Amino acid sequence: MKAFNGRVVAPGCVTAEAVVSHGGLNTLASFQKALQFGDKKATCGDQNNPDLYNKELAGKALCLPQTIGSTTGGLVLYCACAMGRQPACMLFSQPIDSLAGAGVILADVWLEGDNVAMPVIDSLGEEFLSYVKDGMKITIKDGGIVEVE
Repeated sequence: MKAFNGRVVAPGCVTAEAVVSHGGLNTLASFQKALQFGDKKATCGDQNNPDLYNKELAGKALCLPQTIGSTTGGLVLYCACAMGRQPACMLFSQPIDSLAGAGVILADVWLEGDNVAMPVIDSLGEEFLSYVKDGMKITIKDGGIVEVE
């Protein structure tokens, strides 16, 4: 097991299975099926992200460097949370971008209930993204501590 320290963007403690992207996450392309067509597993629809394409995102520990894409990114994350189709958590190796940050913070502040929570930790570093692999067990503890088994 290895532990990494990051900055808490949205608080919470959770344990989930990792899915890892080494490229940026296009939120709209990735969550479109979940939001538009009712895919409760939030199967990634972004064909330009070979790390995540056709993998389930809902309930997973989504490990990534940053998000990319259109200005709808924050709204997409907020809506995924509101619909209960969000990852269990998002773990950024880099500082979170402003669009994803806005969606994550709005979801944390505006939505209530355990089924919409999505803890987010950023600034975990490149070593984190190099170390974590699909299927590893991720545990977020208080204070931005992320344990990878």
